[in-house]
Amino acid sequence: MYRLPLIIVCALLSACAPMSLPTPAPSLVGGSEAQVRANQAARQFVEVVETVEPLAERECRKRTSGLNCDFQIVVDDRADLAPNAFQTVDRYGRPILAFNIGMINSVRNADELAFVMGHEAAHHILDHLAKTRESATIGAVVFAGIAAISGAEAEAVRNAEQLGAAVGARTYSKEFELEADQLGTIIAYRAGYDPVNGAKFFARIPDPGNRFLGSHPPNAARMQIVRDTAAALAGQ
Repeated sequence: MYRLPLIIVCALLSACAPMSLPTPAPSLVGGSEAQVRANQAARQFVEVVETVEPLAERECRKRTSGLNCDFQIVVDDRADLAPNAFQTVDRYGRPILAFNIGMINSVRNADELAFVMGHEAAHHILDHLAKTRESATIGAVVFAGIAAISGAEAEAVRNAEQLGAAVGARTYSKEFELEADQLGTIIAYRAGYDPVNGAKFFARIPDPGNRFLGSHPPNAARMQIVRDTAAALAGQ
């Protein structure tokens, strides 16, 4: 289970009132409108975590065997960073879902936050980190081998190895993102949120297009897989 005490989120996002209380009016909080919005963002974040994390854990245990499904949610409190969320694991293999203040404050509704959380959890459930490392290793070996066979010097071989690792790591990155969008849609939907509405944040981020070895697929492709998956779920 996650360990994200409400008091920590409140401290990070600014004077947050207890979740059981209604959102105070600006005249009652003695602060700015921005502070009130931060309070609302904090409540929304905690509510989504409490709803989505248990569902993501159940999906993880149902779909995997031997994978650590004990998600931990963490918040990066540096206010000067661009909105971001990512998935990683700690040194013990425990999955970490990380969000920064920019991301928490930039989403327009709980559906968007739930979809992002489901997407990042899906990366872990689908073991994308391990698969990316494997692809990077293969790419490094292949490129270095080609350089060595061609008679390149040691430094050139090392450069080829680094390039191969970068190319290998990106080989399946678009596919992985679409897979995470699909499973993230399922997680958000089953947690009671609207993933199609949640995926509308794609319209507010730069479209990577269909660049060679780009890390993310076109936004239109991502929206399509969300719509198709949500429609299939609704028809069950």
